[in-house]
Amino acid sequence: MAVDKVPVLKRCRSLGLDPVFLGVDKKSNRQLRNPRRKMSEYGLQLREKQKAKFIYGVLEKPFRNYYAKAEKLAGQTGENLMVLLESRLDNVIFRMGMARTRREARQVVGHRHVTVNGKIVNIPSYLVSAGDVIQIKESMRTAQRYKDIVEVTNGRMVPAWLEMDAEKLSATIKSLPHREDIDVPVNEMLIVELYSK
Repeated sequence: MAVDKVPVLKRCRSLGLDPVFLGVDKKSNRQLRNPRRKMSEYGLQLREKQKAKFIYGVLEKPFRNYYAKAEKLAGQTGENLMVLLESRLDNVIFRMGMARTRREARQVVGHRHVTVNGKIVNIPSYLVSAGDVIQIKESMRTAQRYKDIVEVTNGRMVPAWLEMDAEKLSATIKSLPHREDIDVPVNEMLIVELYSK
């Protein structure tokens, strides 16, 4: 399986991205070597795509598949793409505050600690839908790991499209997110322009 092993802060610096959007609270003091060089239109479009892929932890082929799916849905392709990425199970676990980063959320799902509507799901790319109930499975709720995670992520805002129950470590999807609910600093229109060439 392909894994992106680029150091997080180095990648954030190159993409001009604040590490907070990844759940990382560190800052890098280094600067890019040549920030004054003017970027081409293609470069800007490519950077936006790389930003979205990096934030959500998606590699090129699955990202292209999400784009193809977004094109077929009604409405604007860019908004549909962002909603699909935001609806991934690993992202929902991150938004619930059950993981410090999306990478950790992916690991939590992969280790079979998450149930969707009472059934264990270990596929991070599983797309949730409105009305789904996502929980940490009962045997893991008392684990020290989740107590530590909840302590760290307690100040994180749970988005309006999720209804969180902190006692049971569960959340209900009230509705799929709209673009204005997604606080990710990605200009999806540039991604659409890139793929429509």
